[in-house]
Amino acid sequence: MAIVLDPELALPSATRTRRAPRTPSPSRAAAATPAEIPLRALGKTGEYVSAIGLGGYHLGLVGTEREAIRIVHEAIDAGVTFMDNAWEYHEGKSEEHMGMAVVGRRDLVFLMTKVCTHGRDAKVAMRQLEQSLRRLKVEYLDLWQVHELAYANDPERHFAAGGVIEALDRARAQGKVRFVGFTGHKDPAIHLRMLSFDYPFDTCQIPLNCCDATFRSFERHVLPELQRRGIAPIGMKSLGGEADMVKKKAVSPQDALRYAMSLPVATTVSGIDSLRVLRQNLAVARGFLPMTSAEMESLRTRCASLAADGRFELYKTTAKHEGPIGRREHGFPPLDEQET
Repeated sequence: MAIVLDPELALPSATRTRRAPRTPSPSRAAAATPAEIPLRALGKTGEYVSAIGLGGYHLGLVGTEREAIRIVHEAIDAGVTFMDNAWEYHEGKSEEHMGMAVVGRRDLVFLMTKVCTHGRDAKVAMRQLEQSLRRLKVEYLDLWQVHELAYANDPERHFAAGGVIEALDRARAQGKVRFVGFTGHKDPAIHLRMLSFDYPFDTCQIPLNCCDATFRSFERHVLPELQRRGIAPIGMKSLGGEADMVKKKAVSPQDALRYAMSLPVATTVSGIDSLRVLRQNLAVARGFLPMTSAEMESLRTRCASLAADGRFELYKTTAKHEGPIGRREHGFPPLDEQET
């Protein structure tokens, strides 16, 4: 059973129009035991989520729906409550797999997916919301986030009259979405521009890892601003997106994940495409022991020279990780058609 971490951060719950997932009362706080995954406050929402989350993109890479369901079930049984997804992941397959997996377990998870307008209007966003709800087999989302801010003009497009931000408001008013946020991995400046509109976002998802700390850093520039505004930070790409930092032995997977989870985030979304990876991550998350400040600084310093040219964070320096829908909406050709 999961336990609550930092219960003194609890705030009154937001007004709810739908049934919320069950989470322990802050009064039940205790030190994590080796069998428990801590829960952390989700910003000012009054909700608590597991310190590690299950990433939806990698769920779509799993060979069969049966295997994907087994991964989600084992994660939930272990105390993982935060479920990540996006409308465009694998043309809806990721949401469909997760939807099958949460049938009968809806009240045990905090379910998030992302809206993928990439600058299109609120009508497109609302159509995507209805598709996501059908695929996920639910009546409402706990969290709906604007997906993948990757282009410098994305904030202006999202906040334009009739844009996706209006869809966030509409979805909340209709009771189909409880909380809202945005995501992206390209440039801290784009996130800061999005925040400058002073919209009451509940969450923000950003890449956080031991290489990010010294290269175009979201940890240095965006994370403090989220804390100042009371917006819940959600970490992602703890291994750098494609785990090259682990494959090339710059850092162990355990140290990389532990570093990311030691930052002041509500949860760290981790890509899990097998039971082996799930169990490896659960071993870090159960009874989680944060790194000390000295340990974190030592790891940053050790990785700094390799991080300096962006080799382990290609999503910041190249178009490799930018989704095809976003590229199309911004007038760029698919990556496989791009001239070299």
